[in-house]
Amino acid sequence: MAHGPAFETNSAVVKWIDDRLPIFSLIHGSLGAGYLAPRNLNYWWNFGSLAGLCLVIQIVTGVVLAMHYTPNTLMAFDSVERIMRDVNYGWLIRYMHANGASMFFIAVYIHILRGLYYGSYKAPREMIWMLGLVIFLLMMATAFMGYVLPWGQMSFWGATVITNLFSAIPVVGDYIVTLLWGGFSVDNPTLNRFFSLHFLLPFVIAGVVILHIWALHLPGSNNPLGIDAKGKGDKIPFHPYYTVKDAFGVGVFLIFFSLFLFYAPNALGHPDNYIPADPMVTPDSIVPEWYFLPFYAILRSITFDIGIPFTDIVIIPAKLLGVLAMFGSILLLFALPWLDTSKVRSAKFRPTYRIFFWFLVIDMVILTIVGGKKPEGIWPLVGLIGTAYYFLHFLVVMPLLGKIEQTLPLPESIAKACVKKA
Repeated sequence: MAHGPAFETNSAVVKWIDDRLPIFSLIHGSLGAGYLAPRNLNYWWNFGSLAGLCLVIQIVTGVVLAMHYTPNTLMAFDSVERIMRDVNYGWLIRYMHANGASMFFIAVYIHILRGLYYGSYKAPREMIWMLGLVIFLLMMATAFMGYVLPWGQMSFWGATVITNLFSAIPVVGDYIVTLLWGGFSVDNPTLNRFFSLHFLLPFVIAGVVILHIWALHLPGSNNPLGIDAKGKGDKIPFHPYYTVKDAFGVGVFLIFFSLFLFYAPNALGHPDNYIPADPMVTPDSIVPEWYFLPFYAILRSITFDIGIPFTDIVIIPAKLLGVLAMFGSILLLFALPWLDTSKVRSAKFRPTYRIFFWFLVIDMVILTIVGGKKPEGIWPLVGLIGTAYYFLHFLVVMPLLGKIEQTLPLPESIAKACVKKA
């Protein structure tokens, strides 16, 4: 990795601190003029920093909410209502936290799709990609547990349905469910476990984010052309060029966030969660948060057993198959650096792959819609087709395209491509 100028300062105090604890040198080398980034990064590269901003917002608002929340099934719902009504600016903190989770997932989903489009998972950036997926899995676990904490109807029944999925795992499934519940049903021990983990996991995410950034700074950032930055004019200092660009992105993001926060704070939630949890009343439809819907659709699309033909012997029941498909749809992404056999990174030079990439995006949107619908009528069939394409895209299309696709010629360098474009 190419480095910029070393850290220098005229402040005797800063120099004294940095000589003993090089925190200023670290910031300078990671986020300042000491870090050289490709000169052609576009605004799609803003979403990494935006995801980091969302994490900070979630941690700060979460710590404040934890000061007023009561993790007890008899008082949890009322404590949330007290936060909304009686705590100074509690409504703002609670809405920032609830909508901040959605903003976090929006930023991360776009960040992942950008990586898929520009081939950021390819060598030598496999570890960056896999650490990013670890962050994504931790986010999903944290968000699920946080959704349970308000102890509304959707919280309770969502926890019941999702935790029950682990019972499909042979031999150890029931033990896992009992461990998650802390008993034999979703009750007070479950709420205490989820509150404890929901508070802890964001700090674990922050630790993995540090590893993610560390791994990024070894090979350096990918770029829209997908070629290595080697020439003298291929890189520019991160500061001020990209700090200004990120600041602009933050401004646009905060406007978008504020529209939800002040004008539609409940648009991304479910109205049933404003009803206290009642184990005796099952909601008409149990739906998770929107960012889980594609994977929920994959889970529900599997309604058939796998067994020996012409016999009643079942090898893999539908419930287990659905759970495997749901988790497999995420774990499959860890193998992406090896499933994609093309030597060209960026989709800018892969016209056929670019078409299939947009097919995948459309497929994910369709699965999101299906996940929010009741499993009746045509929707189960649509979900099954969407699930089939999702796996075919990664297991068949990508390996095959890498072998047969005619790619466009790559530019000699980033600098020459930028000058030619200008």
